[in-house]
Amino acid sequence: MPITIPEDPFHRRLHHIAPGGLTSETAQTGGMHRRAAISGKTVGSSRLWMGQTHVAPATVSANHHHGESETAIYVVSGTPSFVFVDIEEEEPVEVRINTKPGDYIFVPPYVPHREENPDPDLEAIVVIARSTQDAIVVNLDELTWNGPVLTSQ
Repeated sequence: MPITIPEDPFHRRLHHIAPGGLTSETAQTGGMHRRAAISGKTVGSSRLWMGQTHVAPATVSANHHHGESETAIYVVSGTPSFVFVDIEEEEPVEVRINTKPGDYIFVPPYVPHREENPDPDLEAIVVIARSTQDAIVVNLDELTWNGPVLTSQ
């Protein structure tokens, strides 16, 4: 059912999405489970997507990027790691950013990366906001680099 937006911006309604209202009808990547809250499909947003991602214990996601979308991530629980290839060094190097609850991550458009949850017992949960109304996900075979891994705390 398409959402009609009134011409008068002062008389639109707010949308409340409770945890039970999140939907799994969004792009997915192996090793992760995304649930949409705010999207073009759920509330009629035109420039924003927001939801959560759950990464099971001892899980590594598939490599992927989010196309033209900027992505902001807030770590709610667990200690997920975010892995990407830094090409600003003399030689490309794979970098792992280890996070904890309360941390934020920014993923620029088109940057290949993956999420990892090294904890053998605890699921990692993050809240994601994207600059597009749909969750663009392009799954990849690799990050394009198999060099040494650096760790950033």
